[in-house]
Amino acid sequence: MWMNDVAAAWLMTTLTHSAVMVALVQAASTLPVFVLGLPSGAMADIVDRRRYFAATQLWVACVAMLLCAASLAGVLTAPLLLALTFANGIGLAMRWPVFAAIVPDVVPRHELPAALALNGVAMNMSRVIGPVVAGALLAGAGAAVVFALNAVLAAAAFVLIIRWRSQRKASALPGERFIGAMRVGLQHVAQSPRMRSVLIRIFLFFLQSTSLTALLPLVARNLHGGGAGTFTLLLAAMGAGAVATALYLPRLRQNISRDRFVRWGTGVHALAAVTVVFAPSLWLAVPAMAVAGMAWIATANSLTLAAQMALPNWVRARGMSIYQMALMGGSAAGAALWGRGHLEQRAGEHRRRGRGRPAGAGADRRLSVDGGEDEDLTPARPGGVPPVPLVEPLPDEGPVMVTVEYLIEPTRADDFMRVMEDTRRARLRQGALSWGLFRDPSAPGRYIEYFLDETWVEHLRRHERFTAADVGLRERRSPSTSAPSRRRCSASSGKR
Repeated sequence: MWMNDVAAAWLMTTLTHSAVMVALVQAASTLPVFVLGLPSGAMADIVDRRRYFAATQLWVACVAMLLCAASLAGVLTAPLLLALTFANGIGLAMRWPVFAAIVPDVVPRHELPAALALNGVAMNMSRVIGPVVAGALLAGAGAAVVFALNAVLAAAAFVLIIRWRSQRKASALPGERFIGAMRVGLQHVAQSPRMRSVLIRIFLFFLQSTSLTALLPLVARNLHGGGAGTFTLLLAAMGAGAVATALYLPRLRQNISRDRFVRWGTGVHALAAVTVVFAPSLWLAVPAMAVAGMAWIATANSLTLAAQMALPNWVRARGMSIYQMALMGGSAAGAALWGRGHLEQRAGEHRRRGRGRPAGAGADRRLSVDGGEDEDLTPARPGGVPPVPLVEPLPDEGPVMVTVEYLIEPTRADDFMRVMEDTRRARLRQGALSWGLFRDPSAPGRYIEYFLDETWVEHLRRHERFTAADVGLRERRSPSTSAPSRRRCSASSGKR
């Protein structure tokens, strides 16, 4: 991916002198993730993840072959390069959610922070190696060879994924429907305060940080003796700084919270970016890029970890796809924004515009991604004996209404309402269409909770989505009641 992006960005500078077109190379590679992220995440959650992951690599290989053929034939134009870069971005949109969902599947929960840090090392090693290889090939053989090598690497990844033997979770229920899966994914994220904070902060961070990477080819050209080698060196310095920092992240997390990582990382990255565009020589720009890489990995890894810890496995790909949509949406908007700013001003005037970046870095200071101890989202059985219907509804019959009656001590009404607010969010995160709570004015302390599931099979699926945190929430409701709660379930006679 890094080889492809470097080659496409540098090739665009040879096809056009438009700063907007140069910046749109990055926008074209990231916009598909923003547009197709949620459908890709839904597919990754409802189909075999290994096969879906392998198919994404075939797509990337085919696009790389088209880029190589067009470059060799001499028919590659700036609009065609943008179109094929967009097609390559579709491959990224398809493969990123499934990869994000696979990582927590192959490591225990307590090793997830270290695994994500190691994943950051791997990604940033590619950030170092990819541009170096791409730069050498660009200088010696041309962009077509870079695209050809990219196709070979994508094919090799396809073979490795096919050989990997994953264990798919067995379920007696039919798979989720595509549209319904997207609805539940959006609803789950909307009802998670932690995820809402993470999405806002990752969007703002990449809106700011993309200004550096999107216009880096132009920054490299403006440096004394700047060329493809300078561009490659700056990217490699950023990747090296990220790798060095990622190795120490597990140790640093013992004393530094995620919020502090994000706050300081955002500010340091902004200052480093300003230093790069003001740098009079490569000797100052290279260390500034390394510092930018350090701040980037600290911030991005902290936000990724917060998102992963806030998502149960059954909706992880959808949740991480929405996270990636926010990330790439910020990247695409930032690339277009800063490219437009460069078009309106001369290079020297645009450098002065960089002074405004740190101000935007502090806009998300009040949005916490810590919020106390992470919830235990380990799958768990609901417990108790579920009601057995006298007449078994059909799988697609619905909607299904569940009512729960509570009898509480009237003096504990305030505590009960706080618990039920958490219950409302939990029911909706599990896929309920609606939720409500009624108080009986003729019987103080008597409350009726109801929620609707779309179909009978979706109601049964709720038991598979139960986590240890849901068990804890049920135990929090129990002390508030003075009698065992009564639960009823009814389904409409209509079919969907």
